Amino acid sequence: MIRRNLFLTLAMVAGTLMATGCATAPAAPKPRIVMQVSDGDAAKWNLALNVASNAQKELGADKVDVEMVAFGPGIGMLKFDAVTANRVNDAIKSGVKVVACENTMGAQKLVKADMNQAISYVPAGVIEIMNRQNEGWAYVRP
Repeated sequence: MIRRNLFLTLAMVAGTLMATGCATAPAAPKPRIVMQVSDGDAAKWNLALNVASNAQKELGADKVDVEMVAFGPGIGMLKFDAVTANRVNDAIKSGVKVVACENTMGAQKLVKADMNQAISYVPAGVIEIMNRQNEGWAYVRP
């Protein structure tokens, strides 16, 4: 009798959980992409910007997080007067996070006044990429 009551109680609890949605599978996590852009070549930057745009078009801009991390020679394409400045601004407006490595800026004697005003900054670009990968972000290097 006790065994039957225990079984009925467990069955009722399981039914309640399923009816309230507590037993459903969790939603898939939002896709996240971190891109390394360390080349000072406008063509590479345009490729990276195309990759970001295509990911947003395919998945939906609000359904994917994209972060571009610039360091080394790639930092030059984030200057306010760079040939890619308009495309970088468009990417940021569409939700892409674009960050510059402050270590590289210091080594190249760049200050924030030299840079595109829409970008963000991280202390170390490589560490930012490592941290994102540890958080489960997909790594892309166009």
